[in-house]
Amino acid sequence: MDNDSKHDHRGHRSINAQIGLKVPADVIRAKCRPYLHHGRPIRRTERTVNSDFSIVAQYQAEFRGIAAYYQLAFNLHRLDRLKYVMQRSLVKTLARKYRVRVSQIYRRYRTVLHTDHGPRRGLQVTIERGEGRKPLVAQWGGVSLVHKTMVGSLDDHPKQVWNSGRSEVVKRLLADTCEMCGSHDGVEVHHVRHLKDLNVRGRAERPAWIQQMAARRRKTLVVCRVCHENIHYNGCPARQKTRTI
Repeated sequence: MDNDSKHDHRGHRSINAQIGLKVPADVIRAKCRPYLHHGRPIRRTERTVNSDFSIVAQYQAEFRGIAAYYQLAFNLHRLDRLKYVMQRSLVKTLARKYRVRVSQIYRRYRTVLHTDHGPRRGLQVTIERGEGRKPLVAQWGGVSLVHKTMVGSLDDHPKQVWNSGRSEVVKRLLADTCEMCGSHDGVEVHHVRHLKDLNVRGRAERPAWIQQMAARRRKTLVVCRVCHENIHYNGCPARQKTRTI
């Protein structure tokens, strides 16, 4: 660190040559970039096929991960910019899903979150499970941006929550709609083994199906038979291929 204007009680420079952890400005810009277009927050249309619970939980997990990584940085408060951009993108995504105004999304999901630093305004989606079981809750907000000097113990064994209802991929299959072209003919599931397989170095341009799966961070994509063949045969449907003997 280097700052000639900071002095201690004796009038001596007290900052120079000290070690300080900092969130780089280019990191903040890079993290904001997927949620911006011409400098303004935008919706993530590829996520509208997910449930409200999944959309809110994904945004929260992405922001919490970044904030936790830089929690020892003395300028952690600079992530306020990222928080604002992601929140606007979140509500615009939900508004696009239901074809309503952003203000209606705020009225529907806004709540007061109780945190270690007092009440904070945020968004919350609750799924009731009935039969005396605790509801599933996804929240946006409540992540502290207060600079920490020490990191507490990590929860290496988080509590697992099991949902007895249908999984999201089953619901997407029951919708019987291709997520690429909207067709209802022969809907099936394309899946990859690892998310990292979607980002192969040296690939000049990623196809639309890779962009959609990578943006949603899902290893499955519900597609019709023709789109599925297009995926596996690099744009050329298998039914058009002929075998030469």
